Amino acid sequence: MDTWAVPGYTESLELGAGASGRVVLAVHEETGVPVAVKYLSESLRTRPGFVHEFRAEARLLGGLESPYVAGLYEYVESPDGAAIVMELVDGVSLRTLLTRAAPFDAEAALVVLKGSLLGLADAHRLGVVHRDYKPENVLVKPDGSSRLVDFGIAVDVGASAGAAGTPSYMAPEQWTGAPASPAADVYAATATFFECLTSHRPYSGDNLAELALQHVDAPIPVDEVPEAVRELVRRGLAKDPVERPGHAEEFVMELEAAAGAAYGPDWEERGRGRLAALVALLPLLLPSARSAPRTTTDTARTVLSRQPGPGRVQPWLPGRAGMLVSAAAVILGVLLSYGLQHGPGAAPQQAAQALATISAPPAVDSAEPTAPAASASALSSPSPTATPSPTLSASGTATAGTGEPSASATTAPAGETTTPGEPTTEATPTTASPTASAPSAPAVKDVAVTGFRQTGSTTATATIGITTDGTGPFSVTVSWFTSDTGRGLGTADGASQTFARSGATQYTLTVDHAFQNQGCYWAVRVTTTPASADGGASQQLLTRQCEIR
Repeated sequence: MDTWAVPGYTESLELGAGASGRVVLAVHEETGVPVAVKYLSESLRTRPGFVHEFRAEARLLGGLESPYVAGLYEYVESPDGAAIVMELVDGVSLRTLLTRAAPFDAEAALVVLKGSLLGLADAHRLGVVHRDYKPENVLVKPDGSSRLVDFGIAVDVGASAGAAGTPSYMAPEQWTGAPASPAADVYAATATFFECLTSHRPYSGDNLAELALQHVDAPIPVDEVPEAVRELVRRGLAKDPVERPGHAEEFVMELEAAAGAAYGPDWEERGRGRLAALVALLPLLLPSARSAPRTTTDTARTVLSRQPGPGRVQPWLPGRAGMLVSAAAVILGVLLSYGLQHGPGAAPQQAAQALATISAPPAVDSAEPTAPAASASALSSPSPTATPSPTLSASGTATAGTGEPSASATTAPAGETTTPGEPTTEATPTTASPTASAPSAPAVKDVAVTGFRQTGSTTATATIGITTDGTGPFSVTVSWFTSDTGRGLGTADGASQTFARSGATQYTLTVDHAFQNQGCYWAVRVTTTPASADGGASQQLLTRQCEIR
């Protein structure tokens, strides 16, 4: 059970939960500002690969300043937990509205699509692909506007991060693990738009294999949507990403042209009004209507909001807030992995109490922008020095849904042989010398599972990348796991495999495995000796033979 709480905040209730974590409603004690706190689950916090991804999400949010995306206040990590403190979006998830009021009329569906597409557009300008656009990750506010949340599996454009997402909304190229592109987000947004118009998803296979084939080969069901928006659906759901709008901003322009031609200049106002009416029917589901602690600041009625930046988000490199958060998140991993445990003269109890915090506070409305703080200190809790209008990230999981990462593979080093469970060494002729000394083991800087995919009914392959700061010898250990729930790595499957490497600073390994145990989820974990600065890496996938439930 998760018991750790971010210092300096008073929590009131849970807003959402999933296998990867939970989101709670909280109030910043010094200012009375309501926030959403996203905690990494206890089971994943002990696994360095998931912590690395959680830090990456915070780093991304720190550089993404958009009125259409829930923003970052601070990232907090300690030996007892990790959390992202975000804006609290006072809204209802699109999934909730669809459950109660679908199908929407075309104008309301277009408004939802436009608002969240604008959030995608700001991310795409930074070179970021969301990869998990779906109704659960779109929040509709009481004024009918929408906000995009949960960048838990987002990656850089062009990254080969493997197949990931929620199957019912995944573009054809996502199923094959092709490099990430904004066109995949456009596809997922269009699939959600289709669901708003029809109350069902474009494709509904009984299992993953059937669903994948439908996304790749089945005709686009454009006849089910109003004629005025059929071309939008046809373009957005095109099988070939080249035939789709290349990024969200281009799709917004096409949407506005189609909506204006079909429904007149007031279509957006009418659509937003209808969405506002739907949200008004569900007042008790809004975070603002749920029991939250009251403070003296609540009665001051001070209006606080994010200071608007100078125009749109600029291409990466991010702004000062993002730069500080990006740099501090990298430093954070080193501090926690080395400084807190191995610092000279540090007492064990001091290390156990250390708390690293990265913050990127927004500026008070009508005041000069303030530079965000980025610090790693003991028992400190930097917090929003100013606060925005209430906003919320209602997703409790970084990889919600049934889609789990898998990926592509590369070629294994020639001549490599291994015996599961036994260290593999590479014999190198040596000459004894009174003055010669063996090269020291290098520091392992980074470990990544860049490819993990199922190759048969019981077999899988994983591609592993490792970076060191020297050419000395080190070893890599690969372990395999199976699980029925997808929560945690699961049960060890067979013996681990260990490989010895030396002579370079960049390494790529491809490792195959035949699974012995039954389980819908397979996982791989990679560790090194000496230990990597990021603690290692892991990845999990949902096997093709398991049905979607």
